Amino acid sequence: MSTTAELLKGAAELFPDEVVTQAHVRHLDLPKGAGRFALITLDNGLDHTKPTTFGPQSLANLNVAIDQVEKEAADGEIVGAGIAGKPFIFAVGADLKGVELLARHEDALAIGKGGHDVFKRLSALAVPTFAYYNGAAMGGGVEVGLHCTYRTVSKALPAFSLPEVFLGLVPGWGGCALLPNLIGADRAVSVIIENSLNQNKQLKGQQVFDLGIADALFEGADFLERSLDWTASVLKGETEVARPEIDRGEAWDAAVQRGKAIADSKVHGAAPAAYRALEIIAAAKNGDLRQGFDAEDQALADLIMGGELRSGIYAFNLVQKRAKRPAGAPDKSLARPVTKVGVVGAGLMASQLALLFARRLEVPVVLTDIDQARIDKGVEYVHGEIDKLLLKGRVNQDKANRLKGLVSGHLDKAAAFGDADFVIEAVFEEMGVKQQVFAEVEAVVPEHAILATNTSSLSVTEMASKLKHPERVVGFHFFNPVAILPLLEIVRAEKTDDASLATAFAVAKSLKKTAVLVKDAPAFVVNRILTRFMGEIQNVIDEGTSVEVAEKAVEPLGLPMSPLVLLELVGPAIGLHVSETLHGAFPERFTVSPNLKAVVEAGKRGFYVYDSGKPELDPEVAALLKQGDAVLTEEQVRDRVLDAVAQEIRLMLDEGVVAEAQDIDLCLITGAGWPFHLGGITPYLDREGVSERVTGKKFLAPGVASVPA
Repeated sequence: MSTTAELLKGAAELFPDEVVTQAHVRHLDLPKGAGRFALITLDNGLDHTKPTTFGPQSLANLNVAIDQVEKEAADGEIVGAGIAGKPFIFAVGADLKGVELLARHEDALAIGKGGHDVFKRLSALAVPTFAYYNGAAMGGGVEVGLHCTYRTVSKALPAFSLPEVFLGLVPGWGGCALLPNLIGADRAVSVIIENSLNQNKQLKGQQVFDLGIADALFEGADFLERSLDWTASVLKGETEVARPEIDRGEAWDAAVQRGKAIADSKVHGAAPAAYRALEIIAAAKNGDLRQGFDAEDQALADLIMGGELRSGIYAFNLVQKRAKRPAGAPDKSLARPVTKVGVVGAGLMASQLALLFARRLEVPVVLTDIDQARIDKGVEYVHGEIDKLLLKGRVNQDKANRLKGLVSGHLDKAAAFGDADFVIEAVFEEMGVKQQVFAEVEAVVPEHAILATNTSSLSVTEMASKLKHPERVVGFHFFNPVAILPLLEIVRAEKTDDASLATAFAVAKSLKKTAVLVKDAPAFVVNRILTRFMGEIQNVIDEGTSVEVAEKAVEPLGLPMSPLVLLELVGPAIGLHVSETLHGAFPERFTVSPNLKAVVEAGKRGFYVYDSGKPELDPEVAALLKQGDAVLTEEQVRDRVLDAVAQEIRLMLDEGVVAEAQDIDLCLITGAGWPFHLGGITPYLDREGVSERVTGKKFLAPGVASVPA
């Protein structure tokens, strides 16, 4: 049987580039004469922007530190031991870069066992152990603390979570077995399943304490000092830590059922991690931790060797790394400063943009429109949204006043934009209207000003074609709601120059948006793929398949909403307009649904009514539908939809709409809420065999979002 040290040594050899965490042991005399205490500090020697993680060598270092503390405890040299992190960071869990490299089940199993073997030694020491959550704690960082006898948490702690299910794993170093036995199954399900599947929601220090995960809560400024005082009073018997009785009856089973309902609603059975975590929580009801840890090891190894985890890590890397270095963006030194922004239009989209520019850039923003009443309404909207931020405590009174002062409106474009560096139009989606707007703006703005368009499907090159300086026009396509969806498609038209493009990317970064460079091709990326996807759904309905079957067919994709609910959010008229634009460009692949046209002409806002609280087909829409007699099964519908999407993505890559398949996934994850656990769309199409069936090859190289060969 391998020892823990041997297991970890073997794993470390597979992962030579690990950023290694040291585990420093120092000794101190506790206050109140409580005795000598050993404190282990986890620190990778880098500042807080490079959080501390646990790779195999890091676990080995902690193991060695525990060897020392274990001996001191056995010899009666210390009264207790504690574990803390470097400033602002406790520890953020396993090093995922190492997980990506694993190609064998037994290596994956060693990672699970290695973590357990090290962490559980903390609960086996001859003295009480304490975890001091001084800063960000996630995954294995949370779990190492769960193995201790007591825990304290800082009020200043910004982020605490078990995010494994979000990535396609389970909390596999004690989280699934220990947490429900500490705080009860229902609260554990909230942390492990619900928060994780809710876009990886983080807890703050106060919530960690309120949930019962930590036994004491202290201010951040003197957190460690206060924690050590508290430790002394616990060890001297002055402070007693009372924990509630855990309900191991029906409440436990009900919690697991609630977790299953959450998983079903979020991933529709399409990703196994949540269900594996729930099995371990269900089995932990009897309190047998050894059995729970073994189950965690197995689940961890199985999931590490599965495609979903690799897709989850791939998606995580896209959002965390690729998003920060956009492919094809010009050198940022070419970007020009932006000290004033103009917005043409004062409708809802334009007003949302004005609010975003004012908040993020903190420069004057001026709206114009065709009459004063519209302008006033737009400015009023922005001021009202700033008041809401003030009420929620997101800005203080001073900041609110300053932001409101930055946003104004003017009927005269020359007065409004005469000194603007960046002007964006958000007017009606009609080429003639947009060309006219740009001609008027070009006549009054300075020579260096960028002209940006928020078009969702029109040609930016054609829009710029009648201008004296088409080189300063860029597509700057936001997604609705602007404040929530991170994606910004930046479109390079035929004549756009590098300085204009670099400025657009610099502005996107200041706006805290995920910018992806796209070619000036019809509907760019997200709308082109979604329109092909929705078009195929509408085709099968038009041909005779019921709305219910067509909608249910794509449930296994785990999309945030069904296609027809998404259509309602976008607006059927906009959906129809984009499908007409794409039908004009690619008539052989994009259809215009007569039924959708009828729904729009009838002024309906969507296919459903919500009288019962659930979406039900609107009887008035049902009466409008004219269907053929070709009825497909769910599986046939799903195949048709996925085949169409795979074909479209291959054509887009061949046309050079984006640099790589990775950019398509990044666009769909950040602009359309495409499921993170699937890794976007291309790993899913590869994994399901659709890519090869339709296009003859996979989109991604082996090992990119899959287990290395």
